[in-house]
Amino acid sequence: MNFKENYPKILLFIYILFWIWMAINPKYRGVWIDENILPPIFLLLLIFTYKKFRFSNLSYTFIFIFMILHAIGGHYSYAEMPLFEVLKQIYNLSRNHYDRLVHFLFGVLFFIPIYEVLTRIFKVPKGWRALFLTTLVILSTKAGFEILEYGYTAIRHNTLTTANYLGEQGDSLDAIKDMALGFTGAIISWIIFGIASLKKK
Repeated sequence: MNFKENYPKILLFIYILFWIWMAINPKYRGVWIDENILPPIFLLLLIFTYKKFRFSNLSYTFIFIFMILHAIGGHYSYAEMPLFEVLKQIYNLSRNHYDRLVHFLFGVLFFIPIYEVLTRIFKVPKGWRALFLTTLVILSTKAGFEILEYGYTAIRHNTLTTANYLGEQGDSLDAIKDMALGFTGAIISWIIFGIASLKKK
């Protein structure tokens, strides 16, 4: 068995097992359903396009990490993730910050996959243009998701979806902060990736 060649399939298998585990007795079944509408679509897209476009194993690792974090958020709800509830109590925080962390990590973890799509499919020349465009794509994706999230919440129009799926936790600027965190994560990845690229030259 070629581990490197089969690495994405191994990650997929582990993720499916973890997803099934997180699907068992979630804290709020309605929130779990809300959070698990997009992941299967995204996963099927990766599977169906695998033979035509294969990401690097590093990209698959980053995608895997994000999907695991999202599965945890779906199980407990982002607003009530237990570990961050403990941190909230210890440090007397105003909110559970698990959703903030995941929004930030979206920018960090999806930077390389998006960069690969831009440079390999759309043939954007590697270098500062591709790095800059990757950062803009992440920011626009975050903005688009926030709009979609608000629209979905308005359609569902129930307390559980608003409180635990939207997860504002009383912060009227929640959407803006989420976008800012994703953007910040992308910039950090840009800097790290840029430095790593320079060292290779």
